This record gives sequence, C-alpha cells and structure tokens, in this order.
Amino acid sequence: MENKTFRAMVVEEVDKGVFTRKITDRTIQDLPEGDVLIRVHYSSLNYKDALSASGNRGVTRNFPHTPGIDAAGVVEESGSDLFQKGQEVLVTSYDLGMNTSGGFAQYVRVPAEWVVKLPGKLGMKESMCYGTAGFTAGMSVDKLMGTVPPSQGEILVTGATGGVGCMAAGILAGQGYSVTAVSGKPDAKELLASLGVKNVITRDAFLEGADRPLLKPRWSGVVDTVGGEILAAAIKATLPLGVVTCCGNVASADLPITVFPFILRGVTLVGIDSQNCPMTWRKQIWDKLAGDWKFAMPEDLVSEISLDDLDDAVKAILKGQVKGRRIVNLNR
Repeated sequence: MENKTFRAMVVEEVDKGVFTRKITDRTIQDLPEGDVLIRVHYSSLNYKDALSASGNRGVTRNFPHTPGIDAAGVVEESGSDLFQKGQEVLVTSYDLGMNTSGGFAQYVRVPAEWVVKLPGKLGMKESMCYGTAGFTAGMSVDKLMGTVPPSQGEILVTGATGGVGCMAAGILAGQGYSVTAVSGKPDAKELLASLGVKNVITRDAFLEGADRPLLKPRWSGVVDTVGGEILAAAIKATLPLGVVTCCGNVASADLPITVFPFILRGVTLVGIDSQNCPMTWRKQIWDKLAGDWKFAMPEDLVSEISLDDLDDAVKAILKGQVKGRRIVNLNR
C-alpha cells in the first residue's frame, strides 16, 4: 500500500519566494504519519487554501506541500479503534492542508482525533458543499441563536457571497431570521435572494458615515466574515445586548473602533476559531448541519471542479471573483 500512487496538487518553492503548483503523482509513503488513512472523494476550495497554494507562509511554512483544509472520503486503513475500513468520514481544519498534506489529493493520513464520522443524513459530496466554510458559519450561527431569537430583529451577514457568508445566510434564513447582507459584488442580489436574504447593501453604502463612534442601532446580531472597517461599522450599529461574531480578516486585521458599543450598549463580540474547535462541539455542529440546519442550496451556489481545474479556481478566488462554493471531485 505504501507504494501506491495517487494524484495530488503539489506546491513547490522553485526559487526564494517563487512558487509553482502542479498536479502530479505521489505515493502513500510520502504522506505524514497518522492513525487513519483516508481515500478522499471530495474536498473544497477555501480562501486559506488559495493562500497556501500561492506560498503564503502565514498559512504554510514548509514546501513542497499539498493544500486543502477539507476532505471527505472513506477510511482505507485505521490504527485506531474509533474507525474501521470502509467508514465514510470527514476532516476539516486542525492542521490539514496547512502544514499537513491536505485534501487536494486522493489520499490523506491524519491523527484519529481530527476525524469525524460522517453524520448519517449527510453524503460526502454534500459535506464538502459545507466544508470549513459551512462549519465556520455553523459555529457563528450557534453563538447567535443561543442569545438572539428571530423575533429580536435583523441579522447582518457581511462578505455574504463568500463561502462562510453564503452558508450563514442560508442557515439563518432557514431558521426564520430576517437576514440583511453586505456585499461588494453588484451582481450578487439574485444569488443572495435565493438563499432567503431580504435586503442587500453595497459595501460603499454600508460604510457611508461609519466613521462615527456609534451608529443608529439596527442589527440584533451580526455574522462578520471580513474584519476591518466593515466589522467596526457593524458593531457600531448593533442593538443593545446584540451579538457579533467574527471569523475573518480578508478586509483587514485591524479593528478601528472605540469601546463605546461594548460599554454603552453591552454588545458582545465573539471570535470564531474553527481550526481548534473542540471535538464535542464540532460533532454537534456537524449534526445540526446534517439535520435541522440543512437548507436547499441553489444550483448556482455550489459548482464542482476537478484537480485539473484547481489552478484557475485558486487564481479566481484570490481576485475575489468567486461567489459561493467550489467543491473538488477527486474522482474526476
């Protein structure tokens, strides 16, 4: 088995600071040590994957490397009593695809404590329609729903055409929330409406006059995926005792804000870290995504690509040209 070859994307540093990526053959013995060998059937493309595939050392330190922070497949070998050959499983986050060979390959080998048995109502392909993006959205929604009921008012979702934003909007609308979205893409309204979004605000309109320390309160809760000025403006306009979740920094890692929303309105800011989510909570979120939170995904929300399509998809997501989700079929 160790000599078995399979296809994978491999990113190499060919000169200092110069990286290439290609689809090539690897062998099982090239994989890191681990308890569970998984034959990957599906993965998905996330912004973090695109950074890793471009040689970003804030994500991946050592090259050559195979990105892919998501993987769904079938157990091929297991040194753990928790998993048996033939079981359908998924792995998201932890170190997969960062410094551990990831899901843009037909095989991964990982520690048993990273692996989740696929919930019975969720297929492998469907699980990757969610992937880390959907899981992160689920964590955000879980934090909101514990405090903010649908009757309390509007929920704001920022970066709404990205993977996390789309999934959060779909879950929230399906649970009876009135969702307003912020998007920088002028052609996003149709997709967002199909997810149940009631209102779409352009990024420029959202930031107009947002330099004041407090804004007119409007949002009972916020799922922010971008950070920076957008997150600051959302916090400033959150209703008293509202909850704001934060999971991204694609706009900026800085937060230009005063303490006033927190000490005058009691706003709660919750950080979402899907990479290190405890397994007990992780399983609960996946069970909800497979059950009560499952929503009918519009046809144009998810598109399927192959390993050979990945290079173009990486370029597109880095340019902000991707709406929704891209899942990678490792059998194509």
